[in-house]
Amino acid sequence: MKAWLCENPVGVEALQWKDLPSPTPGPGQLKVAIKAASLNFPDLLIIQNKYQMKPPLPFVPGTEFAGIVEAVGDGVSGFKPGDAVAAFTGTGGFGTEALVPAALAMPLPLGFPFEDAAAFICTYATSHHALIDRAALQPGETVLILGAAGGVGTAAIQIAKAAGARVIAAASSDEKCARCREIGADATINYAQGSLRDEIKAHTEGCGPDVIYDPVGGDLAEAAFRSIAWRGRYLVVGFAQGAIPALPLNLALLKGASLVGVFWGEFAKREPKRNAAMMATLAQWYAAGKVRPVIDQVLPMTELPKAFERMASRQVVGKLVVVNG
Repeated sequence: MKAWLCENPVGVEALQWKDLPSPTPGPGQLKVAIKAASLNFPDLLIIQNKYQMKPPLPFVPGTEFAGIVEAVGDGVSGFKPGDAVAAFTGTGGFGTEALVPAALAMPLPLGFPFEDAAAFICTYATSHHALIDRAALQPGETVLILGAAGGVGTAAIQIAKAAGARVIAAASSDEKCARCREIGADATINYAQGSLRDEIKAHTEGCGPDVIYDPVGGDLAEAAFRSIAWRGRYLVVGFAQGAIPALPLNLALLKGASLVGVFWGEFAKREPKRNAAMMATLAQWYAAGKVRPVIDQVLPMTELPKAFERMASRQVVGKLVVVNG
């Protein structure tokens, strides 16, 4: 097999495309021939030694991928060679083969393309867990999505619309805002221009959004939180801007608002049955055309550094996918 190996986590430039021994599945594991993998923001952080999880060196990065089962280990039921699966494993995806705990593998229904499947689990599970489980989003409510043109943002737009909500998508350029409208946003805000608070007020008739979905953090957070509706729910999803905001907690008191943490990975570990039910629902929504990953570009696996360069430049709308020929 071949894979991108990280021996020194100092950045993309240290990754090397290397020949490695083909793995043998152990008990409870699947050996998967990787057809496609997607880039997530933690993939960039982990090779820079900036992520909360620090795998032992050396390691193959790549959190999320899809492919075909080649072999199964002892004790595995429900999977056989030839099955199409997707997985979110934290590492291992940027190569031609990987070992996957069977418990983390998602069987793919017929007609689910590998490129879509590789870009599905992380963003849609995070957004569904955030909006439906943590925020208890109701039909007719208004959702403000920050960083709406990114992977989790585009997923959040689709899930909020499927739940019957009104969506205000906020992004950093007019081009990104236009793409958000194409995939279902009812209104958009370019927060690189003007006042975010003024724009939110104008789009909500002064009432503010019922739910704020924030994977960005940084200096957008306080302005957004000050604009939240009475009994609003502010979803803390991530900090793509880099800075972790310090919000004045009196704002929660004054608005009767809730500050809600979203950690899908931990939810999946602690509540596996609920997570499995959620993934089944999302697969049904995909089959019904309610959700579909927004793919920015598809590149060969061997061009992973080019994909990382595009991600770091903040040009991506939706997800970047790399594929093995």
